[in-house]
Amino acid sequence: MGVEIKESPVSSEEFEAMKRFVYDYLAASIEGEDEGGRMRWYPWHSAEYRYNHILNVAELAAEIAEKEGANVDITRVAALFHDIAKLEADQDVHAEAGARVAGEYLRSRTEYPESFITQVCDAVAEHSYEGDLANVPLETRCLMEADLLDKVGANGTTLMILRMGYESRTHMDANEMVGRVLERGKDAVSRVHSDTAESIAFQRIKRVRWFKEWLESEVAGMEPEEPPDIDL
Repeated sequence: MGVEIKESPVSSEEFEAMKRFVYDYLAASIEGEDEGGRMRWYPWHSAEYRYNHILNVAELAAEIAEKEGANVDITRVAALFHDIAKLEADQDVHAEAGARVAGEYLRSRTEYPESFITQVCDAVAEHSYEGDLANVPLETRCLMEADLLDKVGANGTTLMILRMGYESRTHMDANEMVGRVLERGKDAVSRVHSDTAESIAFQRIKRVRWFKEWLESEVAGMEPEEPPDIDL
């Protein structure tokens, strides 16, 4: 359980300023990159995609935090910074790098309580933890659950279908790609801890299953595939 901060230290204006800083940082991270290289040709190696993902996670994380009794400010600010270093650092160190950026930003902009800054930075640094979510602080857990959920549902499905074009695959592979979203949903359900996150996951999985069945019914020659076993 996080340390309670009774008055929100983050105004609406400050939160908007953080959002602008995060987008500008992401854009600067890939400015002037040479063509090619790691993930350069995928749509998610872009400031626009990464920023959109961050906003999705911040909104979801705040919703989960509010319903689960976590500190919403710590959670949503950590969510804003959780992937800020994703485009400039390797996957295995991007969380720690993001925590450093968050700490520098928060300490330089205004008089945030040190306890607030520490908890935000800890959540950013720990958001890639692959163990049991019951073992992390509540605010970190809300962030991690939101991060998992953004890959499930309409957003995850759209990205998988976009990926087909970048890999020069035909629409006949769409069923397989949507099936991968369901697999991600199964993984998300197995990892999320809160009732709120589990409810959101099941709702999104239900919609993806419906889309998959619709796809199979309208594309001639497409063989139905067994979806992963997820109790709904």
